[in-house]
Amino acid sequence: FTHSLLLVLCNRLTTFAVAAATLLVRGLDARPQAPLYAYAAVSLSNVVATTCQYEALRYLSFPLQTLGKTSKMLPVMLWGAVILHKRYRWRDYAIAAAISTGCAAFGLSGSVAAKAAAKHSGLHTSSAGVGLMVTYLVFDGFTSTWQDRLFKGTKMTIYNQSLYVTLCSAGLSLAGLLTSRQLLPAVAFVTRHPEAIVSIVALSLTATLGQLFITHTIRSHGALLFATVMTSRQFLSIILSCIVFRHPLSRGQWVSTVVVFSALYAKSLSKKGGSKSGGSPQKSSIISERRQAASIGRANSSLDGAVLKPDPEMQKIS
Repeated sequence: FTHSLLLVLCNRLTTFAVAAATLLVRGLDARPQAPLYAYAAVSLSNVVATTCQYEALRYLSFPLQTLGKTSKMLPVMLWGAVILHKRYRWRDYAIAAAISTGCAAFGLSGSVAAKAAAKHSGLHTSSAGVGLMVTYLVFDGFTSTWQDRLFKGTKMTIYNQSLYVTLCSAGLSLAGLLTSRQLLPAVAFVTRHPEAIVSIVALSLTATLGQLFITHTIRSHGALLFATVMTSRQFLSIILSCIVFRHPLSRGQWVSTVVVFSALYAKSLSKKGGSKSGGSPQKSSIISERRQAASIGRANSSLDGAVLKPDPEMQKIS
């Protein structure tokens, strides 16, 4: 199966259906809260990131791809500095550098090529896979940062954003399938292998449900617990992949894995320690939030034609 855009299309259509049904049942506002091009920016970057993520599995092992996803801290920090005018401590950059170094050491400590790429010995499969992962990280970092910009200071709900973003994503995915002439071959593949429908439906449902659980976790328990859960999930994914799909890891790769996840947990613990301290840190946090809100307000002023109103519920959550 080589038609990654078909998977993206099915995923986005499923999420769109769930978002539309939720807005209808709960009676939430379905009108766009920002210009359509603002939703389209999230959609385009998300489609590119997701496509690169799927394509990378043809060239890289699943453990390396999963570990590489933990390097998204650095591009998110860079996009945050550019788009949201955020400032980070030297410790944050040090942790991001440690994670990136651990991922690079993982790749240099053993074979990173996927079994599916072994048949194409004439291609530089590892270089192609790494290039796809770098592209994924850049666009995925932009996606989350731009979503943060849309949420801050507006009445936009999770389902409202999902509705329009996934609608744009479905259109882009369909256009990509048509222009690359992959739609008919993709349909023919599914027709020849109807068992693939089960996998496609399962992937679409789990992707949609996963996003809903992510949102619920952040709203109910905060970003710290969510980061810890995601870190544990990534580590568990690597272990299960090694067992189920027989991806052997060298000793150096295991050491690199420990380094990456130790850095992630160190970041989580440092945030937990900061939240427990009182006095000056709390005051500094309030000042930081005010500066960030002012920066986001200036950034949102460029979204011409949008009526951006503060959302009391989102302010309480933050």
